[in-house]
Amino acid sequence: MTQSMWKNVYNEEYMERHELTIGRLRSIALEDTVEVPFRDYFQCTAVLLLELENVRRKVADGSWDQMSLEQMKEHNDALYSEILPGCYDKSYGNPSYAAACLGEEYGQALSLVYAEMRGGIPYAFENRVDYLTILNELFLEIYNQFEEGVPEFKNLKDTIYWYASDYCDVFLAERIEDQLYPERSFAAEQVMNADLEDDRYLYRFGEYVSENELGTARHLRSLSEETIQKMADVYTEGYRIGFINTGKDLSKKSVVNIRYCLGFERVVRQAVKNFEKMGLKPVIYRAASSVITKKEQFRVGYYGAVPNKQYDYDHRSDQALFLDKRYIERKLDVLKNVYEKNKQQAALFAGPAVMEIFGEKPFSPEVKKEAYSYNEAQRSLLRLYDGKSAQITDQYIKGEERSFTIIAYPVPEIGRQYPEIFDEVIKINTLDASLYEKVQQTLIDALDQGEYVHVKGKIPNQTDIRIRLYPLQNPERETIFENCVADVNIPVGEVFTSPVLEGTDGILHVSRVYLNELQYRDLKITFKDGMISDYTCSNFDNEEDNRKYIYDNVLYNHDSLPMGEFAVGTNTTAYVAGKKYQIEDKLPILIAEKSGPHFAVGDTCYSRSEDIKVYNPNGKEIVARDNAVSLLRKTDVEKAYFQCHTDITIPYEELEEISVVTKAGKQIILLKDGRFVLPGTEILNDPFDA
Repeated sequence: MTQSMWKNVYNEEYMERHELTIGRLRSIALEDTVEVPFRDYFQCTAVLLLELENVRRKVADGSWDQMSLEQMKEHNDALYSEILPGCYDKSYGNPSYAAACLGEEYGQALSLVYAEMRGGIPYAFENRVDYLTILNELFLEIYNQFEEGVPEFKNLKDTIYWYASDYCDVFLAERIEDQLYPERSFAAEQVMNADLEDDRYLYRFGEYVSENELGTARHLRSLSEETIQKMADVYTEGYRIGFINTGKDLSKKSVVNIRYCLGFERVVRQAVKNFEKMGLKPVIYRAASSVITKKEQFRVGYYGAVPNKQYDYDHRSDQALFLDKRYIERKLDVLKNVYEKNKQQAALFAGPAVMEIFGEKPFSPEVKKEAYSYNEAQRSLLRLYDGKSAQITDQYIKGEERSFTIIAYPVPEIGRQYPEIFDEVIKINTLDASLYEKVQQTLIDALDQGEYVHVKGKIPNQTDIRIRLYPLQNPERETIFENCVADVNIPVGEVFTSPVLEGTDGILHVSRVYLNELQYRDLKITFKDGMISDYTCSNFDNEEDNRKYIYDNVLYNHDSLPMGEFAVGTNTTAYVAGKKYQIEDKLPILIAEKSGPHFAVGDTCYSRSEDIKVYNPNGKEIVARDNAVSLLRKTDVEKAYFQCHTDITIPYEELEEISVVTKAGKQIILLKDGRFVLPGTEILNDPFDA
């Protein structure tokens, strides 16, 4: 069944209900049955839902495809303008504005509802009558309550709760199936069949389209077929080699998940063709837009421009209104049942191939008291859900059988030198892996002699930390560090290990870093026996806000996290490019982590695959795959994993020294004052000198 046929089966079942909701929505604009100030909220939201219906009908009857580029842009602007930074202060999507107009309790809840209605925009472009009907009915149910006077808040809260609970087996179930079945991929149809020479194709996805997406698509059109093929090849080959290097059998798989941002369709189309030669069909599912399925402010899947990152941040914890133990159990039941029903298809899933973007203005959010936040009991439930859901997923899509790859490219917002920066990044992503493999082996030979590594920052950087290393039993056949060239993490350039937690102590400090699209200033983390014991930053005037910012977005609601990885980045070419174009703060962690030593908090790089033997190109087995926390999987798996892994890099310029200290007390210096000094690694300084 094609994506269009599958979609229409659901639409026919809902059409009669849908038409009834549209008729009711049209009458709301003329009614005065709801008290002021709520009347304006309901009328504005009804207008939004009617605009979605207007777009849906144009898509369904084909008239959308006949519109001019200017007409499409007008529709796109109309759908997203209200939450853009210039208008957001007076949008019901802004919980602060909604609370000021409607009262704190009702404003918070109705802002959540408004955001959920806005999540219907993609459904209009996919002609999903079923999803739009569900949203319309939720809105009308709440409207009916307010027609009889302002309802008790408990009634409003219960309505939202039962919406999330009742439709969990629709939204969440289909979300999972969208990740497994290529024939259900709306985006794949667009990528493979659209006229990529015509900017209008970008507006067919239903995502916000900015100058970044338009500029990216236009720039890719200017590149030769040879360059596009080169970009696609490094992406898909990295994926294939990742399976080979970890001893996993790709031939058992038939589905690859492509995640990317709009504008890169020319590369993605070629990547699809490359994957087909490997026997893989693509699933390209959209980043979730419903409170039922999305994860905080993060977008997992394909997406367009982010209209307003503050809007996403304000609604990251909307589930806090209704999240309880019963709801978590309901979601886990749905997850388990859907995977069990589709277990044969799930076993064919090979893993994600991710194409990230960077270059956007760094974002440091405003913390709003009107935005929902989780209480401690809810945070505990979220940790429970993350752990249980990961276990369920791993049961059907086994960690020891799947892999991934990640690559990143800039967008026009990075600055006026965008074309030159783009060319530089292509160069960085396709550096000579064989050269790096040899130099990195020299580093590993020194590191394998160590009892611990000492990393010290250059004043004012306060880093002073000792990383305990795994004790080798058979140095002739075993190694501590992985020689990472360019497979799952592109570009080339790091050696990494899972540190021994006991004896890993000290302070990690970085003046400025950008993690998961959020900026941190003067981030400082203290480790005791490999576990985070303290943390702070200087983003906010209030220390409590600084700590909560890190707790929410680095620790992910955990009281502590282990150091899951220590690495030395060797890609000085990337580092120099960042300095040359003054884009250091805009480089994604994927590239930034190769530009100095980095430390990951959370799970190890071998999470859920620790028992699979992994070897370096020289044939030595990488034996440092576990730590004291991950080993708990043998006795209590729920305590072994955190479902997060965040890399934090110290740039070369902030380093005084990285040295290896042996059991005998001998010190082997790897880097001094930001330069590689270990004999055999000096070639890494060439980009500095050039």
